[in-house]
Amino acid sequence: MALLLNEPLMNYTFTQTGGPADVLAFPKTRDEVEALVNYCQKENIPWLVLGNASNLIVRDGGIRGVVIMLLEMNTIQVTDDVIEVEAGARLIDTSYAALDNQLTGLEFACGIPGSVGGAVFMNAGAYGGEIKDVFVSSDVLFPDGTIRTLTSAEMNFSYRHSDIQQMQGIILNARFALEEGEKDVIKTKMDELTYLRESKQPLEYPSCGSVFKRPEGHFTGKLIQDAGIQGLVWGGAQISEKHAGFIVNINQATATDYVELIAHIQAVIKEKFDVALETEVRIIGEEK
Repeated sequence: MALLLNEPLMNYTFTQTGGPADVLAFPKTRDEVEALVNYCQKENIPWLVLGNASNLIVRDGGIRGVVIMLLEMNTIQVTDDVIEVEAGARLIDTSYAALDNQLTGLEFACGIPGSVGGAVFMNAGAYGGEIKDVFVSSDVLFPDGTIRTLTSAEMNFSYRHSDIQQMQGIILNARFALEEGEKDVIKTKMDELTYLRESKQPLEYPSCGSVFKRPEGHFTGKLIQDAGIQGLVWGGAQISEKHAGFIVNINQATATDYVELIAHIQAVIKEKFDVALETEVRIIGEEK
């Protein structure tokens, strides 16, 4: 297991911002995760699991204790119409494994950059599909050392939410039930969604993806456009001129730039339209 000390998390976050982790750990197996968590619990060392830090902002002060990234746990196995995936595998890679095995149901995920564990944690979705639509179960490691298999009902999925968010547990894997399909049809759908994503999203800049949840009855991007603040620059961060629901890092932005700009957007939209924008991106860590 690789252990890095005082490691800048800006090297890993998709915004390219964030302070250091006291210890950054990359376990390669379930046993290593268990041993690490057991040690931290025994020694009273705080610990935290990140996915691949795609929909995440780490504040500039960083994170104390041990940060665990499961990127090396990325095995994808297909058995009949079920895909079992370790938590560190990319959701994009999982969708292409489904394609290769002529399985339909994960096309919506072909452009979601997060890890499988992170996708389950937040019930990731796009273009009308969500993780809950295909989810069967996950093995979850809890701080007391027990591993429980949680079903879809136990996850209690809703929009960008699962009950695992209220538990201090580590998602180790996920099982998705798909259906047999025609490879050409699946590929065409994925190509269409990839085109939509590339044409509408500012993929040329670092970003944390969609910043806000969609408020009921509204579209976040249109609210920001109508408020006249699309394109606003705050430090090194900018409300994307291509898609107002994204904040991009255009000039060595800090996490503080991101957090302050998010708060400014929320205040403007609340004042102008009386709509409370709730963040989809997770904001964690300490102030500098």
